[in-house]
Amino acid sequence: MLRFRNVEVSADAPVEEWGFEGLLAAVDRGDLGDWRKITAAVVGDPYGAVAEVLLEALELAEDSGAAGALGTAVEVIRERQTAADRAAVAAELTELVQRSGLDQGSFARRIGTSRTRLNTYLTAKTMPSALVMLRARRVAENRPS
Repeated sequence: MLRFRNVEVSADAPVEEWGFEGLLAAVDRGDLGDWRKITAAVVGDPYGAVAEVLLEALELAEDSGAAGALGTAVEVIRERQTAADRAAVAAELTELVQRSGLDQGSFARRIGTSRTRLNTYLTAKTMPSALVMLRARRVAENRPS
């Protein structure tokens, strides 16, 4: 079982409470169960404090195997989150086009872009700016009669 030295928190505490020293100890002296706790915390918030502190701890970790695996895990988790976020934006924009009652060409013109560019947003190939999303929401809210 993992034990922390020089850290005033138990290894049984949530990973979010471990801090830098706790995460470093878990990387170097922990086991698969500890690493699963860490990755679960990163899955919960891929760009949050645990992920950021973990990346710092990995730079100083002595166990290069565990550090490499956890670094790869953070990268994969972040890539999956990015893909999910892109899909969510595309789904929202698709719903806005449908709600507007306009065809894609008309909707695109109303938000200040081309139909081709709109299609890249709808397929998540590119991400619309915040301004384009605001315009799209506005057009969908003011749907024609």
